[in-house]
Amino acid sequence: MKYVITSVLLLVNVFADIEITGHVGLQGERYLQLPHAKHQSNMTAFESLELFYEDDAWQFKTAWYAQQDYDDFSNKRDNDRTFVRLEELYASYERGDSMLFVGRNIRFWGALEVRNIVDVFNPVDLRSDIFDTDKMGAWNVAYTYYSDNSEWSVMVKLYEENHQVAAYPYAYYLFPPFVAYDDVLQSERSRYRPSIYVSYVTSFDWEYPLDSAVIFENGYDSQRYFLPNSALEGSRTVLQEHAYLVNKVMSYNTMVVDATLLKLELLYSNVIEDKHISDYYHIGAGLEYTLTFDEISGDVGLIGEYYRYGTFDNDKFSDLDLYETFQNDLFLGVRYTFNDVDDSSLIGGVIRDLAYNEKVYYVEYESRFGDAVRLNLDYRYIDPSSRYQTAYALLGTHERLGLKLSYYF
Repeated sequence: MKYVITSVLLLVNVFADIEITGHVGLQGERYLQLPHAKHQSNMTAFESLELFYEDDAWQFKTAWYAQQDYDDFSNKRDNDRTFVRLEELYASYERGDSMLFVGRNIRFWGALEVRNIVDVFNPVDLRSDIFDTDKMGAWNVAYTYYSDNSEWSVMVKLYEENHQVAAYPYAYYLFPPFVAYDDVLQSERSRYRPSIYVSYVTSFDWEYPLDSAVIFENGYDSQRYFLPNSALEGSRTVLQEHAYLVNKVMSYNTMVVDATLLKLELLYSNVIEDKHISDYYHIGAGLEYTLTFDEISGDVGLIGEYYRYGTFDNDKFSDLDLYETFQNDLFLGVRYTFNDVDDSSLIGGVIRDLAYNEKVYYVEYESRFGDAVRLNLDYRYIDPSSRYQTAYALLGTHERLGLKLSYYF
């Protein structure tokens, strides 16, 4: 009996030390302009739950995300957007100047405002709003060594995830209605073929402080492409996603020069042997200049960013074939930070495609009420190309209002 009592007391003590956090909420969009065959509005309920436990040098965490689409629930035309997803499940051990990690997690790389082109470690869930970066966890092991102002990391990603997509009635279904999608990923080798990343992150305390990161990858590229398979669903073409191997070098950097934040992201991918994909580069450069006025309590940030994507073989897939939306784009925006107790901010701007004459306008407002409730409002308008078959042209002229309300605990 004493062993049972001891075990119960131990479990009670362990669970008492577990930190439980999460949030629940509702997100809705109303589409003022959209192809008529698609839903003109949608509502999504979501929940996130995280459990974290720390014991001396050990850390353990698990995180789950679930969402319920109203059209799936109401038995109307299904959007296939209802799911439960394991975000993170890992253990890490830190001792001295080293850390060992094993499990599933989400990593964040990059510096730019509109698009982090080097944030390639985790796949994105395509069943979500395309304007939200809804990243999925990735299974990996990692070792990190820390010094005074830098760190080295070796990360081995163990598995390539499928990209699932929503069904056609949903506003952000990726393909025309006559195209079906088979979500079984086709990979150049086994999906368990590891992808190896080596990163170096450092800071320089110069007159103008600089933060810099360099990452090398050998493994599956984050960019993928679609090809039809031999199967047909009636008269519909069936597409599958393909993953291929690369050697890839990436870097992201920020420098503070007085009231100006300079940002640079760049990458180069050497495709090892895929016959459809050329070696390519992607560059994003930007700045944010902060203005402070005595007459108002907030700060105004003026933002400018430019993105350039290019391939080295004209006989292989182009940016249009790959649905790349940041191939020759300029972003101009303004951010107003209220500096109030609710951490309110307002940002708006325009993304102009200089090659295909597309424009994306948007305004986003964020605030919170107390420590628990957060509010997000947004407006977006997409004016797609009339001459080229871009990703936005497939979507069509698009205008929407969005609201997201979340309760954190």
